[in-house]
Amino acid sequence: MGTETGQPERSRWLVPVDGSANSDRVIEHLVGEHNAGRTAELQLLNVQIPLESGHARMFVSPEAIQAWHREEGERDLQSARQRLDAAGIPYSWHVAVGRIAETIIDFARELGCERIVMGTRGRGALTHLLLGSVASAVTRDAGIPVTLIP
Repeated sequence: MGTETGQPERSRWLVPVDGSANSDRVIEHLVGEHNAGRTAELQLLNVQIPLESGHARMFVSPEAIQAWHREEGERDLQSARQRLDAAGIPYSWHVAVGRIAETIIDFARELGCERIVMGTRGRGALTHLLLGSVASAVTRDAGIPVTLIP
C-alpha cells in the first residue's frame, strides 16, 4: 500500500518517554533504526500520574494542576526531543495524565499506532517496579506488537 505520491506509507509507532536513561536508550535505538532505513512516524508520549490527594486539589486550581502536569511532561520529553531534532527525525509529542499502562494503550489505539516501542525500566527503584509492571501490562493488553528496549 502506498500514498498518492507512490511513497510507501510509514508505520506509526508510539514511544512512551519518561525522561529516564532507559528512555534515552529507546530513542538511541530508534535513531539507529532510522539511520538503517527503517523509519516510522514517531509519536512520543509522556504520561503523568494524576494527583490523587484531595488536599492538594483543595488548595490548587485545576488549571494550575494541569499546567504543572504539562510542564513536567515537557521536561520529561526534552531529552528525547532534542536527540530526535539533532538526528533530523520528525515526530509528534503528547503529554497525558492517567494510569500509565492504560493511557499508553489508549493513545496507541486513538493514534492508530502499529507498534509501541518502550523501555523496561524507569527512573528509580519504585519506578522500576512500576514500569516493569507497566511494560508487562502494555505487552499483555495492547493488541499490537510491543518492542521492549532494556
